[in-house]
Amino acid sequence: MKKTEHLGDAKAPDGTVLKLYRHDGAYAIRVNNVELMSTRRHNSEDRLAELVCAPIATARSPRVLIGGLGLGFTLRAALQILPVDATVIVSELIREVIAWNENPEYALAHQELADPRVHLRHADVAGELRRPDAGFDAIMMDVDNGAESFTTKGNGRLYESGGIYVAAAALRARGRIAYWSSNEDNALARAMREADLDVQVHSARAHLTSGAWHTIYVGQRRA
Repeated sequence: MKKTEHLGDAKAPDGTVLKLYRHDGAYAIRVNNVELMSTRRHNSEDRLAELVCAPIATARSPRVLIGGLGLGFTLRAALQILPVDATVIVSELIREVIAWNENPEYALAHQELADPRVHLRHADVAGELRRPDAGFDAIMMDVDNGAESFTTKGNGRLYESGGIYVAAAALRARGRIAYWSSNEDNALARAMREADLDVQVHSARAHLTSGAWHTIYVGQRRA
């Protein structure tokens, strides 16, 4: 039987502890012994990127923001779609999560982070949305489990009306924003519509053929 290795701990700003494990070549991050994400189940993260990046695959110098690095799958999927002159800003709040992905001994996202299109920032994505040079063609929000924050309590504000208005204002005309959620969230969809976004709701399984169903809310800013 192959053993499970505990590779490291990370502490979120509110004190929540994230633990990185490896078993049989697969990696997982757990919180309170509950699996938050895994390299075996990332179909919905891939889909998150596809839904907002596919429409700008041939755009000229698109600017993209990813809120939350995780295990790097949203970033990887986005890079596979976006053109060579894209700018992809990745904002990750937890320093240890960045270190795990940068570590070449782990089969995570160190190659993607070395892509010249990628600009990694150890920062709260809320601050990135308010920067004077904000103006994105696509935004992907996967900082937590959704509005009912699981890892960091402060993340919930990103999914509330005020945070959604800020995110919508950071979009260029016809720009798209997608929110990943572990469950259906009618309040989130309603808040997106109130922020003058045209909203579509998509479902995607954790694994391509099995596992839990997750919900992705896509909002498009009007011209």
